[in-house]
Amino acid sequence: MVLQMGQGLWRVARNQQLQQEGYSEQGYLTREQSRSMAVSNISNANPRKQVQGGIDIYHLLKTRKSKEREGFINLEMLPPELSFTILSYLNATDLCLASCVWRDLANDELLWQGLCKSTWGHCSIYNKSPPLGFSFRKLYMQLDEGSLTFNASPEEGVNYFMSKGILDDSPKEIAKFIFCTRTLNWKKLRIYLDERRDVLDDLVTLHNFRNQFLPNALREFFRHIHAPEERGEYLETLITKFSHRFCACNPDLMRELGLSPDAVYVLCYSLILLSIDLTSPHVKNKMSKREFIRNTRRAAQNISEDFVGHLYDNIYLIGHVAA
Repeated sequence: MVLQMGQGLWRVARNQQLQQEGYSEQGYLTREQSRSMAVSNISNANPRKQVQGGIDIYHLLKTRKSKEREGFINLEMLPPELSFTILSYLNATDLCLASCVWRDLANDELLWQGLCKSTWGHCSIYNKSPPLGFSFRKLYMQLDEGSLTFNASPEEGVNYFMSKGILDDSPKEIAKFIFCTRTLNWKKLRIYLDERRDVLDDLVTLHNFRNQFLPNALREFFRHIHAPEERGEYLETLITKFSHRFCACNPDLMRELGLSPDAVYVLCYSLILLSIDLTSPHVKNKMSKREFIRNTRRAAQNISEDFVGHLYDNIYLIGHVAA
């Protein structure tokens, strides 16, 4: 009984909508007919009994579909600038689907060039004369295939990019590609950089830490070059390279504070240990600000107490430097 009542009320609401859209003169029910049909359905004990003069659902959907087709905007009728702006919001999958309808528009080279450069910011091929038969749509497919290959085997992925002429066999070019790409698996990337220290050296020099507070600069560094999960030689190498790069980017600050790369190295290690101490749920007794200042100044005596206190406040308020 409740089911029949719900079906009847649905038909009432549907017929009201149809009347407002102008379907009542095309053989569909008027409001009065829908009300009477709803009442008869509610009082009807047999749910399988068909109501005379009911709605032809197939014909209704067919009519609405044809009206939707007629009312859909044809991008080819718009100014090209507006059409390209609309299509520029699509990702690669949707743009491929759009090319089935608007072949000339969706296959435009500028759209696919924008997709390539927004995902892979640097490739050696961008700065070369395009070879015969080159298209950015084809390049996007190759870049996507190469990224998937890299995420399975970094060495094979880099070799794939080189074989397609996308990357030059140069540590600096590989480092620029890694720095400007966000589709690479960070765990595989960490393994690759641990094996290719020449690429790691060039990748570090791409960072600009000028006028950045030390913990914030360290966070940015570890966003691009992820820290290992355990302490070891690779982590020490990363902190050493970061320390030298940070000092090179801030020579005036280093002179003002009296800091050397070795002192920055000590501070970075202290910040990592403090981050673990303050954020780990396994550490019950958290390190206080006074304890951090005392321990840090023991290792690096030339650092002012106020500067070390600001370091503690940054970790306490913002969080882990290598999360």
